[in-house]
Amino acid sequence: MSTETVTSSSTTAAKRVTTQTLLAMRDEETPIAMLTAYDYTSARLLDEAGVDVLLVGDSASNVMAGHETTLPITLDQMIYHAQCVVRGVQRALVVVDLPFGAYQGSSREALRSAIRVMKETGAHAVKLEGGATVLESVKRILEAGIPVMGHLGLTPQSIYKFGTYRVRARDNDEADSIRRDLKRLAKAGVFGVVLEKIPSELAVELTQSVDIPTIGIGAGVGCSGQVLVTHDLLGLTKDFNPRFVRHYADLGEAVVDAVGRYVEDVRLGAFPSEAESY
Repeated sequence: MSTETVTSSSTTAAKRVTTQTLLAMRDEETPIAMLTAYDYTSARLLDEAGVDVLLVGDSASNVMAGHETTLPITLDQMIYHAQCVVRGVQRALVVVDLPFGAYQGSSREALRSAIRVMKETGAHAVKLEGGATVLESVKRILEAGIPVMGHLGLTPQSIYKFGTYRVRARDNDEADSIRRDLKRLAKAGVFGVVLEKIPSELAVELTQSVDIPTIGIGAGVGCSGQVLVTHDLLGLTKDFNPRFVRHYADLGEAVVDAVGRYVEDVRLGAFPSEAESY
C-alpha cells in the first residue's frame, strides 16, 4: 500500500498558534476551539479545519485502546500518539496530557515526564489534572520553561476516587475548592485551565476571576473556549452520549456503510474493475 503526504498551502501560510495567541484571544473575547487528536491523519485534517488547540488526550486510552478509563495508558504510549499528531500540524498548538502515574509520585517525576514529552514529541505544552495536590509539580515544570495547562472539575484520572462521572462542584465546599485551585494555578503561571463538567454559572464566575483562558467541556458557554473528544463530535463513538456532546456528523454509520459496500463488491467480483487494474 502507498500513501501520499499532502500539505495544505493555506495551512502552511497560517500563523502558528502559541500560548500568547490564546491569551490574546481570551482578552479579545474570541472563543478558542480545541479538540483531541491521536494520529497524523486526523491531526492534519483538524489543523486544516482551523482548530486552535489539539489535545493529545489520555482519552486515547478509551477511544484508541478500548479501555474503560484513562488510567491504563502509559507515558510511552502518550509520547507515540503525540509524535504522530505533531507531524500533522502546521498551525495548532499541541498540548499533551501527562497520563496517570507520570506525575503523581513527586515533582521530580512530573518534571522528568514533561521533559520527555517535549523532547521526544515536539509538542508545545503539557496538561496535568488537579489543583493543590499537583501545584509543586506545576511550578517545577513551569520553572523548566515548559508551558502547562491545568484541569479542574471532573478529573477522569481520579474517577475511582469520585466513583461517578456526575457533575462536580454542585455543593459549596467543592466549588470553593475549585475556586482556590484555579487561583493557585493561575498565580503559578499556567496558560489555561480545562473546566470539566461543572455548573455553567460557576464556570462563568471562574472564567471572570482569572486572566487566563478557561476551556470548557460540559461547563457551559461562558468559558473562554470549548473542547470535545473528536471521536464523539464525529459520531464515531456510539456508547457515550452525555449532554455536553454534540454530534456534528455520523461517521460511524458512514464507515459501516462504506465498508459494507466494499465487502459486497469484493464478494461479487465487482472490485477491482478493469479501470482499477494494471
